[in-house]
Amino acid sequence: MFSFPGCVLRHSRLILAACFCLVLLGCANGPFQSQSSQPQRGGRQGQGQQVVSVDVATAEQRDMPVVLAGLGSIEAFNTVTVKSRLDGELVEVRFKEGQEVKQGDVLAVIDPRPYQVQLSQAEANLFKDQAALQDAKLNLDRFQDLYKNGGVISKQQLDTQGSQVGQLDGAVRADQAQIDNVKLQLVYTRITSPISGRIGLRLVDVGNIVHAADPNGLLVITQLEPIAAVFTLPEDNLPSIAQRMRKGTLQVDAYSRDDQTKLSTGKLVTIDNQIDASTGTGKLKAVFDNRDRSLWPNQFVNIHLQLEVRKNNTVVPVAAVQRGPQGAYVFTVKSDKKAEMRPVSVGLTAGNYAAIDKGLSPGEMVVTDGQDKLQTNTQVEFRGSGGGGSGPRADRLHAVKP
Repeated sequence: MFSFPGCVLRHSRLILAACFCLVLLGCANGPFQSQSSQPQRGGRQGQGQQVVSVDVATAEQRDMPVVLAGLGSIEAFNTVTVKSRLDGELVEVRFKEGQEVKQGDVLAVIDPRPYQVQLSQAEANLFKDQAALQDAKLNLDRFQDLYKNGGVISKQQLDTQGSQVGQLDGAVRADQAQIDNVKLQLVYTRITSPISGRIGLRLVDVGNIVHAADPNGLLVITQLEPIAAVFTLPEDNLPSIAQRMRKGTLQVDAYSRDDQTKLSTGKLVTIDNQIDASTGTGKLKAVFDNRDRSLWPNQFVNIHLQLEVRKNNTVVPVAAVQRGPQGAYVFTVKSDKKAEMRPVSVGLTAGNYAAIDKGLSPGEMVVTDGQDKLQTNTQVEFRGSGGGGSGPRADRLHAVKP
């Protein structure tokens, strides 16, 4: 037999212990579930309010020059290798390397003494032959009188004397030509500059014997003012260039090897008379004043040939233009600082700038950096000092046909 009250007491204790465990378990799980669910609601809100930092610029209305770009090299208008016209010892050099000279300046002197001696000999021969000619002419006058006054001498003697006069006259003329020749040689002993230009490095020193047949010469003179540039452009551009040349002078700008620094401005003078079939290009020649010596012969340059200026273009930095499967587009920034993808039509490109024919208006703001993180309606913030950006400068626009 068991006692009923004792059994009830034991069961009551078990029930109380079970309830206490359930209470503890509920207290432990309740706060965990509440905390784990709250960040999930906060994460969705954060994604909806994500802000992307970007660089922007303002589309501006500018005049856009249409410029054809080509590669070329500088060529001197005239280059002369100065040589001696006669043989002799170089006794004097009157120039310095790198000196600017004018046409007619004396550059060097060859020993003139041998030619002065030749001149004296030629003058002596002339004096002797002139005396003989004078005597022959007197005898011819006497023979003519004798022949006319009675035929004391024969016709043959008279003709022989006349022939002798002619021979001596020819000798006198030859002597005079020899004198003129030696005088010319004396002039050649003073070597003068045939053109105005800049002297290069000296090729022969004083004391050397120079010859007219020497291949290297004494020095090289290069004309630097004006100077020319020869460059190439695709043959498809030549008809439009020729058409505009008939209307007026076309401006040509020479840029440095990296195409960043303008060296000089000149004008187009001619188009070559044939096209290179292997490259499909034609040669053109431009002339530059080059008073500041910014261009040198054989220098490599980038040439920008301006054909025309198109008015009132909507211009943005090239960095703002993106390419996709549907074509070109830009990201604009609306007044609420949200991005919008805008399809555009690009007309001209100008190095770092592009002219937009369709899809954009002057004054609109475009994103120039950070587009990879943007979608339509993405919230943006401006980097730097503000959101206005800096529009393209008109004086740096050099466009080419796309």
